[in-house]
Amino acid sequence: MKYYIIAGEASGDLHGSNLMKALKKEDPKAEFRFWGGDLMEAVGGTLVKHYKERSFMGFAEVIMNISAIFKDFDLCKTDISEYQPDAIVFIDNSGFNLRIAKWAKKQGFKTNYYISPQVWASRAGRVKDIKRDIDAMYVILPFVETFYKTHNYPVTFVGHPLIDAISGREQISETAFRAENELSEKPIIALLPGSRKQEISKMLSVMLSLTPDYPNHQFVIAGAPSQDYDFYKQFIKNSNVHFISNKTYDLLSVASAALVTSGTATLEAALFKVPEVVCYKGSWLSYQIGKRLVKHIKYISLVNLIMDKEVVTELIQDDFTRKNLKIELDKILDQSTRNKLFLDYYELEKKLGGKGASAKTAQLIYKSLIT
Repeated sequence: MKYYIIAGEASGDLHGSNLMKALKKEDPKAEFRFWGGDLMEAVGGTLVKHYKERSFMGFAEVIMNISAIFKDFDLCKTDISEYQPDAIVFIDNSGFNLRIAKWAKKQGFKTNYYISPQVWASRAGRVKDIKRDIDAMYVILPFVETFYKTHNYPVTFVGHPLIDAISGREQISETAFRAENELSEKPIIALLPGSRKQEISKMLSVMLSLTPDYPNHQFVIAGAPSQDYDFYKQFIKNSNVHFISNKTYDLLSVASAALVTSGTATLEAALFKVPEVVCYKGSWLSYQIGKRLVKHIKYISLVNLIMDKEVVTELIQDDFTRKNLKIELDKILDQSTRNKLFLDYYELEKKLGGKGASAKTAQLIYKSLIT
């Protein structure tokens, strides 16, 4: 079978690559054409466009790049028409994918969505478009399945693919990791400032401002695969700061605490059982628009949303200050707070449904094509 997969960022590239591997087990003759990244390309097939080339964050930046975005829509439609896939698989990336899905359904292509758009957070009216344009939806968060049920749209909860990605990784030696990356024996505070330049610029300076207050710890920046060290080094002013690129899971496996920009990384830190503070600050315009769109959601971090209570502290927009960040970092370095967090993290993992998300999704997609 021929599969056309569209992912739009680093996390989509990770989940897309694991889905492709699972599809190859179900369908040894599987052929792939995709929008994604290095991980998907390593599995095999043809990369049409890399997510790094179309990573626009926030309403203002989207407007500034609207011409390039429309060119991508046209390229994608033309490419799908020429490839004639047996199935299209959309992965998250709703702004792009829902528009392509509307077109693809009209053309008679079989449409699958893996990792639902966040319609549960804002613009629930898009559910009617999903019901119209998507043949099968595979969700990775338990509360999303419940949300769709209230809208009379049957979806399949397959578990969270991060469980597989984390449990399936090769274990590292902490001693070797520290030696390879010139880290001392001091406890590590991991900094995950996001993957886009706009995020990093807003988050990292505040995170790094804490370094003088913690001489007995070392701060390590988790470099995103989408950015080079040259971009990060402008923010590094202290010898107690280290930089490690594209090894976030290895870093989290040895970290004592983490300061994390809101997104998938908040869940990754929790699954590695790392006490964390969740941070977010966008442009004034993007935040004001977003705040009005998302009115009924109590939390922004996946950890708190899944648990339906405040497990990790969220410092959002004006609350994201050096003073507040230090207060919360002190808390998660305290053993009593850490013990409570660990118990919540174990409960969180149970709620995510165990291993096999990619395999379950691949089985269902392939079965739908042969029956």
